[in-house]
Amino acid sequence: MRENRDGNYYSLVYGNPCAIHPDPIEKKPFFHILPGTISFSLATAGCNFQCKFCQNWELSQASPEDVFNHDVPPEMIVKKAKDIGAHSIAYTYVEPTVFYEYMSDIAQLSKKAGLLNLTHSNGFINPAPLRTLCKVLDAANIDLKGFTESFYRELCSGELNPVLRTLKILKEEKVHLEITNLMIPTKNDDIHLIREMCLWIRKELGAETPIHFSRFYPLYKLRTLPPTPVSTLEKAREVALSAGLEYVYIGNIPGHEAENTFCPKCKKRIIQRTGYMVGEVNLKAGKCKFCGKPIPGIWS
Repeated sequence: MRENRDGNYYSLVYGNPCAIHPDPIEKKPFFHILPGTISFSLATAGCNFQCKFCQNWELSQASPEDVFNHDVPPEMIVKKAKDIGAHSIAYTYVEPTVFYEYMSDIAQLSKKAGLLNLTHSNGFINPAPLRTLCKVLDAANIDLKGFTESFYRELCSGELNPVLRTLKILKEEKVHLEITNLMIPTKNDDIHLIREMCLWIRKELGAETPIHFSRFYPLYKLRTLPPTPVSTLEKAREVALSAGLEYVYIGNIPGHEAENTFCPKCKKRIIQRTGYMVGEVNLKAGKCKFCGKPIPGIWS
């Protein structure tokens, strides 16, 4: 996605997204931001990981010349988002840091236009550019893909520690944070490691950090593995709750009870979801309507 031309370093994807789509914000997934609203979502080609289980591998593992690209400058992205009534712009589908300059320029304009800036990222970014981005970033959903260096090395061609560092920086910078863990049978579903990961999240990021345990389906280079058993996801959720995490979700199983948000104090359902459809929302000024407990998120 980048090229050295006579000593100057050029982005080959600036202003050239290969995916633009209005999505429910729940698809990102963000469960603690403006429920039921539309997020104008975009991506360019490329990634800085090579995950063997990537669901968007046709885009993430492609060069710009391999895909159909649109010519859309930052100001046009913001205009389109406003035109369709979106409340946010999401940098998603592939790793947004590969189009960092494009994302940054859009984010600065969208902030002025009253839109939220959201990213779904693998968290593999250096501290300085991350802190700069945090000045215009409202929320991040970070894929914590596993909890061992061997998993990251063998299945992602990446590293775990920089991702953990990113999570802590986002917390420091007061960016709303949610975490997604795609549970892959035999690869990262060891329940002892899940518990270790959840205890780390509680200690370093806070019990109020939402986590989404997402169901794996055989894709790309892991087509021989089965989908994640629902019982595995439910066990992971039990472990996360017992480790002290307050908002634990199960993803990629529409209609599951764990798609809903429950108040950790009074245990009543405060946001009802079925897939990407949002039903009742029992929040009042960011607090549980039943007991008054503040619920972390961006609600207005």
